[in-house]
Order: sequence, then C-alpha cells, then structure tokens
Amino acid sequence: MSDNTFAARATTSRVAASDSAEAGHGHHGWALVVLLVGAILPPLDYFIVNLALPAIRDGLGAQATELQLVVSAYACANAVMQITGGRLGDLYGRKRVFMAGMAGFVVASTFCGLATSGAMLVAARIFQGLFAAILAPQVLATIRSVFTPHEQVRVMGLYGFVFGVAAVIGQLGGGALISLHPFGLGWRAIFLVNLPIGVLALIGSWRYIPESRPPSGRRIDVPGTILLSLFLLMLVYPLTRGRESGWPLWMVACLIGSLPMLGLLLRVEWRSLANGRDPLLDVRLFRNPVVALGLVLAFVFYMTSAFFLSYGIYLQGGLHWSPLASGLAILPFGVGFLSSPLLMPRLVHRFGGYRVLTLGFLLLGTGLAIAAALAGAGAPGSGFYVGLAAIGLGQGFVLPSVVRIVLAEVEPERAGVASGMVSATLQIGAAVGAATLGGLFFSLLGATPAAADYAHAFRTTMFALVAVLLPCAALSSALGPLHRRRHASG
Repeated sequence: MSDNTFAARATTSRVAASDSAEAGHGHHGWALVVLLVGAILPPLDYFIVNLALPAIRDGLGAQATELQLVVSAYACANAVMQITGGRLGDLYGRKRVFMAGMAGFVVASTFCGLATSGAMLVAARIFQGLFAAILAPQVLATIRSVFTPHEQVRVMGLYGFVFGVAAVIGQLGGGALISLHPFGLGWRAIFLVNLPIGVLALIGSWRYIPESRPPSGRRIDVPGTILLSLFLLMLVYPLTRGRESGWPLWMVACLIGSLPMLGLLLRVEWRSLANGRDPLLDVRLFRNPVVALGLVLAFVFYMTSAFFLSYGIYLQGGLHWSPLASGLAILPFGVGFLSSPLLMPRLVHRFGGYRVLTLGFLLLGTGLAIAAALAGAGAPGSGFYVGLAAIGLGQGFVLPSVVRIVLAEVEPERAGVASGMVSATLQIGAAVGAATLGGLFFSLLGATPAAADYAHAFRTTMFALVAVLLPCAALSSALGPLHRRRHASG
C-alpha cells in the first residue's frame, strides 16, 4: 500500500469518525464515564497491591517469591499483551473487545479475592494482567475515534486525572482497607471491590459506548503476535524479576536475546506489509518522527515507577511509618495530579499542547529534585510536600499530553494498535525504571540499613531520575516543529 493510499484512507476514516461522533454525541458523557472506569481499574490494581503484601503474606502463608510475583507477574502479563490487545479492538470492534476485557478482568479479580494459596493468587494475577491489557487500549482507541480533536484535549486531561486517582486511591485505599478490615475480608477486599464496579461498567458499556466496525476481510497476524509476545516476555520478565532473583544466567540470556527477537519481529512485519497483508505491528508508524519521539518520551517518562517503589520503602523502612500513614503521605502528589485537568485545557489553548508537555517534564524534574534535596532521616518538612505536589502536577501534564500527541498522528482505524504501542511502551519504561533505578536504590540500602541509609538511597535515586528526565524537556520541545514540518510537506 502506498503512502498516498494510506493518507487517503486516513482522511476517509477521520471523516467517518467525525460523522459517528456527531451522531452519538448525546451519549458521549456516559460513554466517557464508562471508559474512564475502564482506564482506572488496571493501574489501580497495580498500585493497591503494594501496601497489602504483608497482609497477603500473613493471610495465605505466601513465600517471598510468590509475593514478588503478585506484583511483577501482573505487570509483565499486562505489558506483553498491550499491543495485541489494541489490535484485537481494531479487528473485532472496540466496544466488543472492551466488554470482553472488562468481563475477564472482573472474573480474574474474583479469583484473586478467593485465592487460597500464594500460587493461586499469582495465577489469577497473570490472567488479571492479560485482561487488563485487552481492556486498556480500547479506552484510548475509542477516545481517539469518537471524540473530536477539540474535545480530546479535555478528555485526555480527564484520562490523566484517573491515573492520579488510581495512584492516590491505590496507596491510600490499600492502606485503609488493610487497616479497617471491612466485612472481615481483609486484603481480599482490594480485589473483590472490582466485582460491583466491573458489572456496572459492563452494563454501561453495552448501553452507551458506540461500536467501531472494522473493515471486513482483516484477520489477526499470528506470526507477528507470537514474535511480539516472545520479544516483550524476554524483555519485560527479566527486568521485572531479575533483581529479586539475583540475575541468573538464563534471565540475562533472555534479556540479550530480546534484541535479535525484535529484529526478527520487524523483518517479519515489514515482509507482511510488502506482501499486502495486515501486520500486527504497523511499522510505518515509526517513520513518523512525532510518533517515534513521542514513544521515546513515554518510555523515559514512566521510569518514574522508581519513585513510587522507593518512596513507600523510604517512609515505612526509614521513617517507620504505618501503611496507612504512608498512604496518606501520597496525598500532596495526588493534589498536584488531580489539579492538572482543571489547568490543562486553558494552558493548551494559550500555549499549545507541545509546550504543556515540556512544562510537565520541567515540573516533574523540579519536583523530584526538591523532594530529593529535602528527604532526610527525620519527618519531612512542608517543602518536601511542595515537591511532591510539583511531581504530581508534572505527571498530570505529561501523561495525557504525550498520549494525545502520539494518537493524533494516527488515523482512527489504527488507533487500537497505536494505543497498545503507547501503553506497552509505558509498561516497559516502568519495568526498566524499577530494574535500573530501583536496583540502584536497593544497592545503596545495603544489608542492614539505618534510617540515614534509607534517606541517602532515596535522595541518590531521585537525583538520578532527575538526570534522566530533564533532557526530555528539550526533546519534547522538538515535537511541535516536527509536527508542523511533516504536515507542511504532506
């Protein structure tokens, strides 16, 4: 298929999407509510588990390795399935796949809550991560296809908002549920709460989310799906589990082998495209410099997972705070993050979306630097929490901005696979951040850390994260000129 044909199809798709959006505008509000529920559940179930691990250990008698897998197996399964999940929506309809993903997520959450052993909980978490990866890309793809570009500024701000809600509720709610022990459920409540929420979301999706009908004659790319899954598994699993396992030789071999596996995947997908077939991974997207640079920025941005990993350990291990107190300590971050949707539309209207992305990276780096400089062996002062609020505000600007900028470059019929690419890139960035910067944090702690060691490890890790993030501010400033140059020449 030529680039001109590709562009023509993109234009036709945009017109069709616009007409569909106008036709269903009356239901947009409720559709958005349901989509945002679908957006919040996967990250919520990542964050909420962290503070519940001690209770899970006591309740199930789980081994240390099983506790680590409760977190890492979910993250790994989620990352591996993201692009394939997005492609399924492109092929079989996003509403249909959204509902399938939500139903599977609810069932897997129920099995998590009913688990009678550590092994059963880990298995249920794997399926929960897989269905979360099928569910999540449909949210972004539907937003890209249903809402107009003008509406997407506000909607993507709300999308970023729910991630802030997920982080706050996950940290605070996890600690509260463990402490309050509702209905005698204890840690099981963090999973079983998904059941009523998911059922309501299923009813709402059936009633309000419009279906996007794919062209006939398209089918799933089986070789591409297998190779992509193998590549992501070989990359993400060692990054997620390597530090806890002591980096055995086979994990190192998997990590190194992921590079030739990526090369084979790209070669097969290029050949599939040249032969007129419909590949899983549309490699033409990488020829768009805005998409390519946007994915790089998304990858580096989500290395901030190292902050959440080290912050909770610093508070509980170094300052000896309870899980509930540690959960409350994330509130300044939440205030910053939750403020971003109120500010973002005005800032985008006045300065443009690309400059808001740059501002987000600057706020993120500045906030991390302030928090690092003021962290100590004693209780943090007010300046420390100002830094946390800046981190939240920066994240609230960066996340929706980078997603919206990438998806705006893609025609609606490819929005699913593009959404999966963005989501998978974020997950890989989180795994790399946890493996590298998290590894730095734990290596600095040593075997028998004192309170000063926790503070030193947190400070050093956060300054290292600042050094990684600040160049992104300069790189993000190039997105606007690249976009204008590309569309002026096209």
